[in-house]
Amino acid sequence: MLETTFQFLTATSRRWRVLRSFFRELFRSESEKRAIKLLCEWLSPEQLAQFEKHESFEVTGCQSGKRYRIRYGTAANIYELDQYGHPKSGWCLVPNEPLVPGDVMLAQKIALETDELSALAVAKSFRPVWH
Repeated sequence: MLETTFQFLTATSRRWRVLRSFFRELFRSESEKRAIKLLCEWLSPEQLAQFEKHESFEVTGCQSGKRYRIRYGTAANIYELDQYGHPKSGWCLVPNEPLVPGDVMLAQKIALETDELSALAVAKSFRPVWH
């Protein structure tokens, strides 16, 4: 019984992810589609697999070696991870000009991987509420 319930929930979760991705892609603007394409070109194979599955990917800070998860979005979407991969703190790092999520995420990736401490110096911290 428990195994059947687990299989049902797993299949339902998979279907929900597929439907969500389908509708999100359907309503994305052309500029957002171009931004996602560019972001994907900059991701490592591991990051790309993470992004395609979860709409987030992990980066390693160039100076501290800390791991961060960048989730799809434009603000309050960076999570510093503990040794188990759980969010322990959040960072809001946004550009001065409005950009689509793919461009913001690419800027955040580059900032954390090339000048982590300067990026965090201008970011606002927040307490993560998701797991």
